[in-house]
Amino acid sequence: MIQTDYLIIGSGVAGLTFAIKIAEEFPHKTVTIVTKSNEDESNTKYAQGGIAVVQNKIEDDFKKHIQDTLICGDGLCDEEVVTMVITKGPKRLEELIEWGARFDINEDGNLDLGREGGHSNNRVVHHKDQTGHEIERAILIQAHRKPNIKIYDFYFALELITENNQCFGAYVLNEKTNEIIIFKSNYTLLATGGIGQIYGHTTNPAVATGDGIAMAKRARADIKEMEFIQFHPTALYNKNLSSTFLISEAVRGFGAYLRTKDGTRFMPNYDQRGDLASRDIVSQSIEIELKKSGDDCVYLDCTHLNRAAFINHFPMIYKSCKAIGIDVEKDWIPVIPAQHYLCGGIAVNTNGQTSIANLFACGECSRSGLHGANRLASNSLLEALVYSDRIYQYIAKASLKESPANKDFPQWKRENTKAIPQEFTANTKLELQLLMQKKVGIVRNDFDLSKAKTQLERWKKEGDTLQATHTINKEFYEVKNMIDVSLLIVEQSINRKENRGGFVKN
Repeated sequence: MIQTDYLIIGSGVAGLTFAIKIAEEFPHKTVTIVTKSNEDESNTKYAQGGIAVVQNKIEDDFKKHIQDTLICGDGLCDEEVVTMVITKGPKRLEELIEWGARFDINEDGNLDLGREGGHSNNRVVHHKDQTGHEIERAILIQAHRKPNIKIYDFYFALELITENNQCFGAYVLNEKTNEIIIFKSNYTLLATGGIGQIYGHTTNPAVATGDGIAMAKRARADIKEMEFIQFHPTALYNKNLSSTFLISEAVRGFGAYLRTKDGTRFMPNYDQRGDLASRDIVSQSIEIELKKSGDDCVYLDCTHLNRAAFINHFPMIYKSCKAIGIDVEKDWIPVIPAQHYLCGGIAVNTNGQTSIANLFACGECSRSGLHGANRLASNSLLEALVYSDRIYQYIAKASLKESPANKDFPQWKRENTKAIPQEFTANTKLELQLLMQKKVGIVRNDFDLSKAKTQLERWKKEGDTLQATHTINKEFYEVKNMIDVSLLIVEQSINRKENRGGFVKN
């Protein structure tokens, strides 16, 4: 057993920024981070666009950013939360810069502000097209400077330890030894990121299997609005890959056009904002065009843009396209919508508290009320920064009054040493991704959702039987989590009767 004051599950921007602050506040208390891959492998690392923060107050203001967020969320945002997150944003950005995160500067020496779909002004602070990677780099350096932070990489959290609706830590699998260890904590923060791997096409990395949401579900935490899945309209089309490379929305903000195969610019037919409409509208419009034409993809035309400026702003996109034979100066980039972001998740209040005592959630795995039915571009890193600070502020005060829980919990039961059949894990994962892509995609219907639910319940039952008679491993538990999360999405999609934002049912 490992005893810690604060247990953080996940090593993206949400978990790391909380860890840095609480470690600095209480230098004699222990802060423990467990992460199932390398410490820098998270959805944060792959965030290209940036952080939406009001900076140029001559042309922009909080009211405009709030309004853009509310419009994008299609009536389902919590306005109090939206106001809180947006007005706290500039201070959180200042902290990142103080910690060493570098952002692009314009000729005047000010932050170079980009624009993305759904934004009425240029307000996206970025580092080339690798903003998340830069933030992750800077905050990991800060985390390593705190002697009371310990990071356990390649440790996979299996289940939360709860009693009487209170969390006391988690059972965690050491992936290298296959030993299951109790991590006992006074406070536990779920910062486990997204769910992208349950779809056949996603911009998310391989680690995004919805683990925190699945754990919270099994611990009976409140989980809301899982039906609101954001599909990014412009993922690089490659029929041979499931995890696909993202062509940032900032490219359209930079002036690129969406076209069909015959060269038609179709977005003005769907929305007066044209190529800069919000993600839900662009994704749905592409879906309609592809169904009409039978084509595999649409195209992003950057050929009219200044080549040197494009390479300077989007070096990673330029290189990735060139690596597969696409020269953005001459060729259109083939793109399709791909699963990108979950707008729902573990329900939290404005202090990041879940419905389970001493359990908090932050970042993409949480449902704060900021995004509503559709996330405004580049509001996700902003949400993670603001909420990790809110959780820190709340726990810092609570920690002064509360004493550590002195409870013992049973070791994880291992029934036998028989390994989980590899074919169950591999085959079920592939079939689940195909099922969700076909039946629980951009446009859904109750008949397909019902079919999907039946199949998912069958896999869940089969998985439960295997777990009772075999020794579990990380791969099996990821699939188990993917099944549980998929069921939540399907069930909440069936219950949603009205189309809102990114949710369309016909």
